Amino acid sequence: MSNSRADLLGRLFSESRPALRRYVRRLVGSRETADDVVQEAFLRTYVHADNVRVPRAFLFSTARNLAADSRRHNRVAKTDPLGDRADSEVVSLSESPEGQVLADERSRLLRQAIERLSPQCRAAFVLRVFHECSYKEIAQRLGITRKTVENHIARALRETHQDLRQRYK
Repeated sequence: MSNSRADLLGRLFSESRPALRRYVRRLVGSRETADDVVQEAFLRTYVHADNVRVPRAFLFSTARNLAADSRRHNRVAKTDPLGDRADSEVVSLSESPEGQVLADERSRLLRQAIERLSPQCRAAFVLRVFHECSYKEIAQRLGITRKTVENHIARALRETHQDLRQRYK
C-alpha cells in the first residue's frame, strides 16, 4: 500500500470513527459490540484498500453488514435449541425473573412451533436459522434441490409465524 493510501486511511479513521461508532451503536445497541464492529470494519477497509474506490462508503457498508451479522448471531444465540436457557445453571443478573420467565415461554412456544413442522421442513429451517447454513449447504446436506430448500424455509416461516400468532391472540 502506498503512503498516500495509508495517509488517506489515517484521515478516514480520525474523521469517520466517531460517526461510525454512533451509527453502529444504534444498530447493535451495545457500546462494546459497536467498538468491536468498528474495529473490524476499519481492519477490513485497510486490508481491501487497494481494491476500494470509495473507502468511506466501503467502511460504512462493511460496518452495517458486520452489525447485521452481530444482531443475527445474538438473535440465534437466544433461540438456539441446543443451548436451552432453561437448562442452564447460569442466571443473568441483568434480566428480571419475570423477564426470564417470558423469555423461556417465548423459547418454548417457538420450539413447539418448529416441532410441528414436517421433518424435512424442520431440518431445513433449523439448519438455516440456528446454524446459519446457506441454501446451497442445506440442499447438499439434505440431498434436495436449492429450490426445495427455499420452499421449505418459506413454509417454515409462514407456519411458525401463524402458529405463534394463534397462541398470542
